[in-house]
Amino acid sequence: MQRKTRHFNSLRNQIFVGFVMVMLIVLLLAGITAYDRVAALLKNNAEKHIHQTAVQASGRLDALIAQVNSLTAQVADDAYVQRLLNEEKRGQKASFNQRQALLQIAGSYQSFINGAQSMEIYTTDYSRIFPMDDRSLSHRLERNWIVKADEGKGRLVWAGSDPDDPSILLAVRRISLLERSFEHGGYVVVRMQRSFFQLNDSVGADGSQDSIMLLDVDGEVVTSNLDVHLDPQAVMNSESVVQNGKESYIVVKQRSELTGWTLAVLTPLRETTEGVSILRTALLVSGIIGVVLFLVMSFFLSTMITRPLIRLMRAMRGAQPGAMRPNLMVSSTLEINELNEVYNQMVYRQNELTQVVHEKEVMQSRAEMKALQSQINPHFLFNTLEAFYWSLDEKGEEEMARMVIAMSRLFRYIISSPHQDEWVTLADELEHVERYLNIMQMRLGDRMQWEIRMSEELRSTPMPKLLIQPLVENAVLYGIENTLKPGMVKISVQPSSITDIVCVEVRDNGPGINEERLQNIKQALNGGEPVAPGRGAGVGLINVHQRLGLYFGDQLAEQAKLTVESGVGKGTVIRFGIPRGTEARHDS
Repeated sequence: MQRKTRHFNSLRNQIFVGFVMVMLIVLLLAGITAYDRVAALLKNNAEKHIHQTAVQASGRLDALIAQVNSLTAQVADDAYVQRLLNEEKRGQKASFNQRQALLQIAGSYQSFINGAQSMEIYTTDYSRIFPMDDRSLSHRLERNWIVKADEGKGRLVWAGSDPDDPSILLAVRRISLLERSFEHGGYVVVRMQRSFFQLNDSVGADGSQDSIMLLDVDGEVVTSNLDVHLDPQAVMNSESVVQNGKESYIVVKQRSELTGWTLAVLTPLRETTEGVSILRTALLVSGIIGVVLFLVMSFFLSTMITRPLIRLMRAMRGAQPGAMRPNLMVSSTLEINELNEVYNQMVYRQNELTQVVHEKEVMQSRAEMKALQSQINPHFLFNTLEAFYWSLDEKGEEEMARMVIAMSRLFRYIISSPHQDEWVTLADELEHVERYLNIMQMRLGDRMQWEIRMSEELRSTPMPKLLIQPLVENAVLYGIENTLKPGMVKISVQPSSITDIVCVEVRDNGPGINEERLQNIKQALNGGEPVAPGRGAGVGLINVHQRLGLYFGDQLAEQAKLTVESGVGKGTVIRFGIPRGTEARHDS
């Protein structure tokens, strides 16, 4: 089973499968892209045709609305109607004969439009004077349509279906009296048949008509020639496609500015994609032919590439560690020759590296021997200082003996073996500082006083070795020794207001540092040019600052960095912070 898996994972099979997969992906992407582009093009063309149909139908609708508007305007401006409503306005009720005469006038105007079922005329108090009955306009129309007619001031308002006959649409216009400065004189209502708004007079080449739906402002169907039922609200809310069961329709809507009605032209989506099936078949056949041809070409190409590699692989298998020999095979393929040359170079390099490794092992053995020998030197120094101590103690030189033993312990603390830890506690570090100050006090006498203060809870806090002593050494050498008055060195180790930070402060009352020198030191601490060499050059400060960065890195907060404050005659104060809990992270 493992042998079959290795055979299947051969380079030739991988190249073959890789080429085939690339070809399939390319063909698939090209086919999908072409299919989508053509389908979108067909759909756009269909939508343009439908939109053109909608524009034409909307134009015909506006023409029909204009006819009704003209008819009602002529009735409203008729001289007899104006005179009759003027008399009504003055309180003179129209007689039966006057109202009967309106029948002939209405009939003459009504004959101009085939779809006009009838016309009605009302006074300002909603009483009907034609036809001759007592029906009120408020019973004929809803109140909001009357308000809209009043707000329109003579504009024709379409009020929807007739409550008495759903096949009739009502339109109302307010009549303005010309002789009374266009004062409100009454209303004219026209009843129009829905068939008047049939707009599907365009016939296609196959004899089919466009599917048109006309909706009023409330979303109710004014007229429609659809063979299927579609929800009018779905048509109103649709952006481009509406669904009816399994059938989808492309919707193009046109809104009439005169009436507020919406004209929707609908076309089945399948009619726009009939040509896509032919494209799909052509793409499928082309893809199959392309895949077959590419399979054959990929097989021959993968064989031609891998056959020389197999011969080179057999030559590599014959190479043994420690006895690698170059392969002298020559191939007709440039790339295979270069690969063989690289293999030969690798053989030469491997032989060289084997020799180098052998030499390094010899050098390492010698270095370890020297390291063992170097451990003897500090041991000899400590034993010699111990011998001096006992000799001085026997002779009664107690002060010199204390100095020698202090120096011995000082050296033991500084000179640690490679296996000793570089981390100590604050108590150990301050004990080392105290030994150094005792030695300096023996030399300077009453000229130097010192004080160490540390909170008890900080004694076991870990810190890197030899961070405080160099700063104390600076305070003694450049502060106390440079003044004739008694000097004081104060070392303070206290918790900081910052969480997990221990603040270390070394203060002296020496002559201080002048401004120029202080700026040079601060520049060096901030990564600038190092200060000029000489006495008081701040080398110890820079060393401590760099070690803080190496040990703590990004953990060193801005408030924990090493700072120097000094002035001429004001002494010098050096502060830095130690983050707590960093030893464990450093060791890990």
